[in-house]
Parts: sequence; structure tokens; C-alpha cells
Amino acid sequence: MDPHRAGRDLPPAQDPAITVGEPLPLDAVVLSHLHGDHFDRVASREPDRGRPILTTPHAARRLSRRGFREPVALRTWADVTMGKDGASLTVTSLPGRHAFGALAEVLPPVMGTLLEYRATPGSPAFRVYLSGDTLVHDDLQEIRDHYPAIDLAVVHLGGTRILGLLLTMDGEQGVDLLRPRRAVPVHFDDYSVMKSPLSDFTDEVRRLRPDTEVTYLDRGHALALPTAGA
Repeated sequence: MDPHRAGRDLPPAQDPAITVGEPLPLDAVVLSHLHGDHFDRVASREPDRGRPILTTPHAARRLSRRGFREPVALRTWADVTMGKDGASLTVTSLPGRHAFGALAEVLPPVMGTLLEYRATPGSPAFRVYLSGDTLVHDDLQEIRDHYPAIDLAVVHLGGTRILGLLLTMDGEQGVDLLRPRRAVPVHFDDYSVMKSPLSDFTDEVRRLRPDTEVTYLDRGHALALPTAGA
């Protein structure tokens, strides 16, 4: 493994890198679940309510009630493909578990997401896995079976706990997630309820040395991705 950084460790409770009001060339939005740290009241006031939002059926229903005109409900393993300028992007909903036991009944359903980008119809897919607020669970093996080669995983960490129960992956779970070619940890310092700092993840990376390249990004920094499935 060759960990490298594009910045430094950040203190807890950080603001987003961008705001809803900033103009972005977005064709669609992927929303893992309808929770305040992923889609808050500010996002609900988004002036462009006609942009597609690909999300869980639970979130799609509620967004529709809030006046969003294009929520796309994706059940687990359902997919949708979009095209632009000869390129295509297939978005697939993957199994996710936000909590176990009694808390699973009160938290909103969550999905993982696979993005398969092809620059041309004949090019190989570049696969990006977005974990969402999932914990490590048995259904992850099914994801491995369907997609044994994942180019990049965006891993949501933080070790959030309520009543002592884990709600988002901590550093140890994050290192074990799917073993992609490259991983980018995120979501580890957004709120004070997050109990597992980024250092937990980096310590596990140094200890286990998985065959994954890890990139650490500060807010506002970007990671350039291949455009032809390389």
C-alpha cells in the first residue's frame, strides 16, 4: 500500500467544502439516504428542484412531498443509465445497513451506490463505490461477488455512535471494506458525535497494509479520475 496525502488531518465538526448556492455543473445527484448530514434543510431549499436525485424509495417519496420533481427511487440492485456526449454512467443501488437491532427500525434506509462510467460505448467501465452510511455487514460479500474489481471506493467513516451503538464505520471497518484498488475516506469529522477520527483509519492502514492505494483529501481538493476506464 502507498498512502499519500493531499492535505492534513482536520479538526472535528467541519463545514462543507461547497454550499448549495454555488453553481455546479451537476446532471444528477446521488443521495444514499435522507439524513440531515447528507441532505439538510438548506439542501431542501435548493432552487433547482428539477434535477434528478437518485436515492432510496424512502427518500424519493419524501423528496417528492417537498416539491422535488425528479426523485428516482432505486431499490437494491436496481440501476439507471444516463448518457451525455457519447459517455455513459450506470448507477446501481447496493445493499447498505445504517444500524443493527432496534436502531435499524428508526433510522432511514440507506443504500450503497456503484457508479460505472464509460467514456465511449466500447470502453471498459471505471467503477466507483460510494459506501454511504453503511456498516460492514454480510451482504457486502454479494457486492464483492457481483463486482470483484472496484477501481475506487469513497468510504464514509466517523464511527458515529448513539447509545453506544455504531451507526457509521470506524477506522477498522473502513479498511476492511471491499478492498478496492484505491480508497478515499470521507465523513470522519463532520459532527461532534463522530467518535472515530481519521487517525483511527490511518493507523489501521499502517497496521494491515491492505493492497489498496489510499488518498486523503482536504475539503475543496479534488482527485482526478481516468476517463477511459484505464
